[in-house]
Amino acid sequence: MGKSSKMFGEEKIGKLLIKFSIPIIISFLIAELYNMVDTLFVGRNVGGLAIGALVLVFPIQRLIIALSVMISTGTSTAFSRANGEEDKEKSKEIFQNGFSLVFLIMISLIVLVSLFKENILVFLGASENMLPLALEYLEIIIFGSIFLSLTILISNICITLGNNKVSIRSNLIGAGLNILLDYILIVHFKMGIKGAAIATLTSQITGFSYAFYNYLKIVKKHKFAIKFNVNKNIVMPILLVGLAGFVIEIEDGVVMGVLNNLLKGTSGDSGIIVLGLVSKLYMFLFITMWGVASAMQPIASYNVGAKNYKRLKTLMKKTTLYAFLTTSVLWGFGLIFTKELLSFFVNDPEIIKEAAKAFRIVISMFPLISIYYVSIFYFQAMGKARVSILVSALRQLVIMIPLSIFFVKVFDLGAMGIWISYPISDILASLASFMLIRNEGAELNTRIEKQIKNEKQLNMSLKY
Repeated sequence: MGKSSKMFGEEKIGKLLIKFSIPIIISFLIAELYNMVDTLFVGRNVGGLAIGALVLVFPIQRLIIALSVMISTGTSTAFSRANGEEDKEKSKEIFQNGFSLVFLIMISLIVLVSLFKENILVFLGASENMLPLALEYLEIIIFGSIFLSLTILISNICITLGNNKVSIRSNLIGAGLNILLDYILIVHFKMGIKGAAIATLTSQITGFSYAFYNYLKIVKKHKFAIKFNVNKNIVMPILLVGLAGFVIEIEDGVVMGVLNNLLKGTSGDSGIIVLGLVSKLYMFLFITMWGVASAMQPIASYNVGAKNYKRLKTLMKKTTLYAFLTTSVLWGFGLIFTKELLSFFVNDPEIIKEAAKAFRIVISMFPLISIYYVSIFYFQAMGKARVSILVSALRQLVIMIPLSIFFVKVFDLGAMGIWISYPISDILASLASFMLIRNEGAELNTRIEKQIKNEKQLNMSLKY
């Protein structure tokens, strides 16, 4: 355990970021394929209403991922910090509490959604035409939540221990099977949206099986006892640190629910279909940004635990630069090939035209938010949960939702009011996060000065 994590404090930062961000980026890419592939197959074989149904279920799927990210981020951050402090017993207990949380939270969610699924979908903006399709999809895929959540947790723990292959392989196995089953069940057996749901559930169980096999090897290697363990003193820090990640993930679902209802009252089902198409492409732009920032987090956590603040400052600078450059490449590609990318999902020229117009407005300022997301992960790694949570909520919950409602309800701009709220939110949130990071840099400089002073005193004492 010590050898695998010591690289966080010794290896070149640029090399470390590339080494750990690439598998995370690939994992995120593969994970996004789950929803994208379902949308592609049902859009071409069932129709626009089926795409709308997937959009309605999306907030619930986002809730599942948000809870999973909260637990896995909080657990892996605490786990990495304990490794930096060389506290093996604490690491083991953190590991057990993370797994116990997954079971408690996911089983509760499955029960609640199963009991109130129709009410939830109506609340999220389901029309009479879309509700039956959305119900057919939701009542199957909800049972995959516990398998997906455990896969995410195991993958994050493996990355923290220096194994960055489990996440890629488990997601690759699941996504590959999902594509195959979507083709067989939707195209060949004409099972429609139900076939997409069965394919998703089966692929999630299969991906989990591979991750669980590796989990058993970790338990054996590090002598972790497999037992249910909920310690309030460990669970609360896990939840607090992971809460920022939860907010980042859940806000997409909350925003989608609000926008569904706004579009239902202005553009109807067609507006929801356009939003579904835009959101599928939009989510892919986050992949490198999230990958680089996620790779930074365990490295930063380790160096916080080891009190190596000079290395921490260099890490922050390089992470921001890498995130901005890689995101800009995806952004340019998305702007140039918008219509071609949308045509993968639908054949309707009018829908493609409207979706392309909306998408280009939505992403017009997108690269700016690189520093916004890097700052969130940085504050998580520093253990500043409150700041991280506040910044996480800023862009979409605090700025974008009120702007969208204001533009639609007050200025009567319809769907256009929703699209223009995206770039405005990006600008405002990026400015705010830049100011916070600048202040954080000043605090870090003070710590670095103390670190240099202590090192000089130590060297002087060794001479004498």
